[in-house]
Amino acid sequence: MKLNSVFAFLWHFLFCVSCGLCTADEPRTRVSIVGDAFHINGRPTYAGRNWRGKPIEGLLMNSRMVQATFDDRNSETVARWAYPDTKQWDADRNTTEFIAMMPEWRKHGLLAVTLNLQGGSPEGYSKSQPWHNSAINTDGSLDEKYMSRLASVIDRADELGSVVILGLFYFGQDQRVRDKSAVIASVDATVDWLVAKRYTNVLIEVNNECDVASYDHAVLRPGRVHELIERVKSRSSQQGHPLLAGTSFKGGAIPTPNVVKVSDFLLLHGNGVKEPSRIIEMVQRTRKVDGYRAMPILFNEDDHFEFDKPDNNFSVAVQEFASWGYFDFRMKEEGFDEGFQSVPVNWTTSSSRKRGFFKLLSEITGESR
Repeated sequence: MKLNSVFAFLWHFLFCVSCGLCTADEPRTRVSIVGDAFHINGRPTYAGRNWRGKPIEGLLMNSRMVQATFDDRNSETVARWAYPDTKQWDADRNTTEFIAMMPEWRKHGLLAVTLNLQGGSPEGYSKSQPWHNSAINTDGSLDEKYMSRLASVIDRADELGSVVILGLFYFGQDQRVRDKSAVIASVDATVDWLVAKRYTNVLIEVNNECDVASYDHAVLRPGRVHELIERVKSRSSQQGHPLLAGTSFKGGAIPTPNVVKVSDFLLLHGNGVKEPSRIIEMVQRTRKVDGYRAMPILFNEDDHFEFDKPDNNFSVAVQEFASWGYFDFRMKEEGFDEGFQSVPVNWTTSSSRKRGFFKLLSEITGESR
């Protein structure tokens, strides 16, 4: 190699290291939307795949995994989440074990996981929530340790070609944020954090089930939540890194026109919907809401299973060209091996319910079991 070539190589290497713009630092996974279909890296998801004579190309099969970054700042409740083997809670262990399972889920065709900066009920469903699980501080700033755990999950998803549906607020914890100005500050801080990280595999769910009456802040309720969706989109676009955004509604509910008009995708929930025919009706009604145009419809929470039956909420949603998301919590008298929502979580496919989901997921997507 000639001397000037050596100098050129060394200069290029040192420049790349110092500026951080090397190809190795670039995101590997970029989610986008074309019409009503999701694309990853410029290609529709599950390209060319059909199931039961219906196309699933462009869908985004997902699972609610909001406890992947869980922690509890309340010293009076943290002992509730102790692991059965160590008899204590460990937030880092929880995230590490989650990340370890991500490749296995991906092999079955799981393309997305739903996370949330304020998690979800660690008991599955709860009347009161005295624990303090929030990446968002009282003033709207972000907790560094929590965000570090989140980054490790998003980074691994990026490596695997997977997407993160990132919720910001949860109705059991939004009271931890002081007021409207702090809510807005936290939205801005999250957008800025995602832009600074250059993440391209993240979809924003402003809040989980915006129509739940117990939200403390009016800007998080259906009548005004569109303001925050627009803020996510405008702030990220102004920085040259547009983020796709929407919000979700509680089980069985249909999105309101103000939300439909500004969203990039529509999030439905099937919780409590026991008849698969109702899932079909929800999708069809959503497509008739004022403001609807060709855009993805995605269930990212549904606690109806029966995966061994010909028709279940999962199968009929797919046949209506709506993506579907698995929500599994630990039910009464069940143990550590059950559920992905209840803390502490066994993130392995440790129950018949989990295995039933992944078996059907593999069948629908055509990816290996």
